[in-house]
Amino acid sequence: MKIFVPGRICLLGEHSDWAGGYRRTNAEIEKGYAIIAGTNQGIYADVQPHPNALVLYSTSPDGERQGPYTIPMEAEALLDEAEKGGFWSYIAGVAYQVLTHYHVRGLVIDNYKTDMPVKKGLSSSAAITVLTARAFNRIYDLKMTVRGEMEMAYQGEILTPSRCGRLDQGCAFGNRPILMTFDGDRLDTRELQVKRNLYFVIVDLHAKKDTRKILADLNKAYPFANNTVEKGVQELFGSINKRIAHEALEALQDADAESLGALMTEAQSYFNQFAAPACPEELTAPVLNKVLNYEPLKPHIWGGKGVGSQGDGTAQFIARSEADQQHIIDIIERDLNMTGLKFTLYAGAQVRKAVIPAAGFGTRLFPATKATKKELFPIVDRDGIAKPAILLIVEEALAAGMEEVIIIVQEQDLPSFQAFFSEQVTIENYNKLPRHFQEYAQKLLEMGQKVKFAIQRTQEGLGHAVYAARELIGNEPFLLMLGDHIYRSDSDRSCAQQLVEAFNQQGRSVVGMRQTGEHDIANFGTLTGHWLEKDTLLNITEFAEKPTVEYARDNLRVDGLDSEQYLTVFGQYIIKPQIFDYLEEHIQHNVRERGEFQLTSALDRLRKEDGFAGVLIDGKRYDIGLPDYYLDTLQTFREG
Repeated sequence: MKIFVPGRICLLGEHSDWAGGYRRTNAEIEKGYAIIAGTNQGIYADVQPHPNALVLYSTSPDGERQGPYTIPMEAEALLDEAEKGGFWSYIAGVAYQVLTHYHVRGLVIDNYKTDMPVKKGLSSSAAITVLTARAFNRIYDLKMTVRGEMEMAYQGEILTPSRCGRLDQGCAFGNRPILMTFDGDRLDTRELQVKRNLYFVIVDLHAKKDTRKILADLNKAYPFANNTVEKGVQELFGSINKRIAHEALEALQDADAESLGALMTEAQSYFNQFAAPACPEELTAPVLNKVLNYEPLKPHIWGGKGVGSQGDGTAQFIARSEADQQHIIDIIERDLNMTGLKFTLYAGAQVRKAVIPAAGFGTRLFPATKATKKELFPIVDRDGIAKPAILLIVEEALAAGMEEVIIIVQEQDLPSFQAFFSEQVTIENYNKLPRHFQEYAQKLLEMGQKVKFAIQRTQEGLGHAVYAARELIGNEPFLLMLGDHIYRSDSDRSCAQQLVEAFNQQGRSVVGMRQTGEHDIANFGTLTGHWLEKDTLLNITEFAEKPTVEYARDNLRVDGLDSEQYLTVFGQYIIKPQIFDYLEEHIQHNVRERGEFQLTSALDRLRKEDGFAGVLIDGKRYDIGLPDYYLDTLQTFREG
């Protein structure tokens, strides 16, 4: 299994993590606020289980390889290694914490590539601790959330001589920007989305700083300030930081690079005014300030500041454009003999395409399905128009913002679907239609311009059907809606819109959920997990395809639900494109479940490797796959 964890850059709010922690003893201190993001560079590793040891390999940024280094998977040996310090200590510290909390064996961790600078304020140590926690979590399916991995990594690193803060392990969230709030021992995180790409440059100043002295001197101002300098430090990391962080939060979400740059410059000015006097030997930072004020850079930047503990370690600039990003690096390397790295905060991946599998035979509705596909069975909508089921699903997808809808069909059924979406009725029949039906006929052709088709030549399960859309989807997240279900929202947002909003908030795959009684779960994909937002948003820890009641009682209960209620798949998903890699493996190696290539096992792997959220949909799902269900849908859908 391959894992990548980025470095971490603190865009604003350095030192506020430990400063806010002093609220444990002095409630007058302001909470700490920091905005961080994962860098585009980081640490890469291949991981696999080992029966009784940690077997470790490392690769430095210049390509130097070390290892194998072996540590017995025993508490005493791991703790001893953690206390020694150095690269291996971070892995050992996390392994000790995991071993303390879970029944696990060992790991082989081959850090085969590192493309981020180390010891430059980008939290390379935090990256390897998060990577280790994630490796144990995924290999042994420990069902930790991203926050859980972050906490495990932090607990591991504090066993080492490192003096990390609570914000370092924020790299667990990847490239997404995060607002972190520090209130004594409490840590809150909020993931942010940017509307457009933002372009930064990270500069290795090729100088030195003493982080331990910086932290020691600044900590003298806490928990109670005894002089003007110490009061200034508390004001800097308190009220000043709070205002700047929250103004930056708005600028970041609006992708307002100019305002964000001005706030970065303002934050640096306040840091020089209030923090430097507390540690002048390290925070006067002549190299940093020379670079931040270098005139040839100014036409290309909106602003800049120091990074991490500050001092002469690393600087960051926000560029005016992608082209300016490269100009900054050229100037830094040509004029100042320093190293620049590109760092781009990407706009959240947009869900633009929907997939609707409609290639099944419809065995349970035979012989009607000999005459026409079940997806073409008529349903009377609220507007009184009789529509084939597939049209209701396409309408919902387009209303949720999809730009393209891909319907998966059997080859022999393609002409029927194409004719419905792309051919106008004959002129004789068109003229017989009432005016509102003529208008709808034109609307149908307009919708048809956004409909494409993929062929599933053999019907070998839902996973096999979804895989047929791979080329048309490309490397994008997509909305999956089952072709034999239609949906009705109970709110002003459609079911698909609710799902899209959750994906935009979470930045990871999401599935719609509904509550289902115990007697019905053998007919549905069922899931379990921990609530992120009570009765709304779930962090999923397991998918189970049509489980038995006995298995569900032992493994799939969810806090807050009645004892005979479970969460089942609603029939709508937003899935990241990695799913196609897993489906391809199953197809190539003939990995089947109940004779078919199922989707659920691939979803569960995606959950392990990237995380998966569930949204309790405010709405109803109507099944047309069985005669009784279809009859019930006809009777209730229009009024539903």
